[in-house]
Amino acid sequence: MLNIVIAGSSGRMGHALLEATINDPELKLHAALDRDGSPYLGRDAGELFGMPCGIKVSADLPSALTGAHVLVDFTRPEASLAYLEACRAAGVGMVIGTTGFSPAQKETIAEAARDIPIVFAPNMSVGVNLLINLVQAAAKVLSEGYDIEIIEAHHRHKIDAPSGTALRLGEAAAAALGRDLAECAVYGREGVTGERNPSTIGFATVRGGDVVGDHTVLFAGIGERVELTHKASSRATFALGALRAAKFMAGKSSGLFDMRDVLSLS
Repeated sequence: MLNIVIAGSSGRMGHALLEATINDPELKLHAALDRDGSPYLGRDAGELFGMPCGIKVSADLPSALTGAHVLVDFTRPEASLAYLEACRAAGVGMVIGTTGFSPAQKETIAEAARDIPIVFAPNMSVGVNLLINLVQAAAKVLSEGYDIEIIEAHHRHKIDAPSGTALRLGEAAAAALGRDLAECAVYGREGVTGERNPSTIGFATVRGGDVVGDHTVLFAGIGERVELTHKASSRATFALGALRAAKFMAGKSSGLFDMRDVLSLS
């Protein structure tokens, strides 16, 4: 039985993770964390979905990590790094689904993985990680005469753009073509831009309403288009993937992994 700590338990993903953990017979909800001042502090973590579990929402990180096996984190970069430091000191593994990290912050995560096991991925969905493999395969076949554009849509509350998943899809396409995404990405077009450079990978971002997450990789050629699309209708898919990642880490003492490792897609 794995003892699971959920960070950011009052958020949309936090709720999905709590419900999925409570319903999983292989897992035990060990602690539910939230920020100082949260109105949820002191409340039963399962009461929002009619499943009281006896675990009170807390801001006491050291107590939460005592006896824990894995902390699951879908918060924000600054909070994630604070959790990372505490988990490293306590010897507790992490599943990190937070996006928006800088290159330097990603290096900090990689360094911590020398001491604890970490699954770090911008998207925990099984379908999205399969999509990454499909994009790589398509990019190799459609390597000449096809322009690559990535279109993503999320709810109005998302604070980073493009999404971490869109960037990961771009990295997959670029790697398959022997390109560096940092050098070939185009993140916005406005005014007289001139003709499209065929070596670029374009990104378009949509924000609105309650869209959970839509991603399309478009390969546009002359006379035809190939579109690979994933649409998420519920955050439950990300929660289930994250808990699958937590189970994957059982018995591991250190190492940096992603969801393709978890799903044996690497």
